[in-house]
Amino acid sequence: MTTLRDITRRATIVTTALIVGLTASYAPSQAAEGEARTTITDHPGAPGTMLRQFEDLTGRPVGDLDKVLAVDTGGRTLTSDQLAALAAGKEVDGVKVVGTIPGSRDVLGTTMADLADGAYDGSGDSGTATSLLFSSSTPDGREWCLTMCVASGKTIWQCLLSRRTGDLIFTLDLAGSTTIGGTKAAFEKANGVAVDGPYTVDTLVGDGEPSADEIKMLLDGKDIESMRRVATVDGPDPEWALADVAEKSGVVYAKTKGHLFTLNLPILGKILVFCVSQDGGKTWKCSAKQWGGF
Repeated sequence: MTTLRDITRRATIVTTALIVGLTASYAPSQAAEGEARTTITDHPGAPGTMLRQFEDLTGRPVGDLDKVLAVDTGGRTLTSDQLAALAAGKEVDGVKVVGTIPGSRDVLGTTMADLADGAYDGSGDSGTATSLLFSSSTPDGREWCLTMCVASGKTIWQCLLSRRTGDLIFTLDLAGSTTIGGTKAAFEKANGVAVDGPYTVDTLVGDGEPSADEIKMLLDGKDIESMRRVATVDGPDPEWALADVAEKSGVVYAKTKGHLFTLNLPILGKILVFCVSQDGGKTWKCSAKQWGGF
């Protein structure tokens, strides 16, 4: 059963440790544009010290540690999207997850070197991983951060935290034959949380596919310039196929069609799912904010 903490865990802080050459020593500092940097020497308790330093620098909690991933990146620097994907349990091309360690107070009290082999065993070995990803959830579940820690040899770690506001967005590619109920089920599976509805579906039309920023605006309940709402249906039939929703809503033709579904998640409230098609309803790209956490 999904707990309240699981439901509200939308945001994840991901801390990454890459083993490369640096010569810095401990010296916390504040970076521009909401970023925070700190450098720390590996010691028993280094993971916990690192996270506390970021709480001090930003004045915001980093939440509870959920898990640590030891990752072999093959010498690559990972993007924010790749780090988020790994924390969500997804595969990233060219990256190997060496091990996953459940979060605990004991893990926060160990060394970086102990975790680098993908196991919390107190060995202190440098391990086989080139990266460590620390995943922790914030209390309000509305923010997530990506933090990269770069090491010099076996002891010095320089960390950069970039806090991000807003929610992660899932995007699924669905066939036009997918029903409204099937669309809802796909997002429930992706999030691991069941929702109620949909209660309404708005049909939007336009001349082209909306941008990523515009999709975010729609999911925030705002109007956009590239598409306009032309119809609303209350209580749409879950058996309607995505390809048929426009016609059943009284909309005959448009170059680009979009449907905005309103659902409800207990505790968190209204959830929006937006689907758009540019090929007459044969294929759909559907997006929704992540509502179940990692």
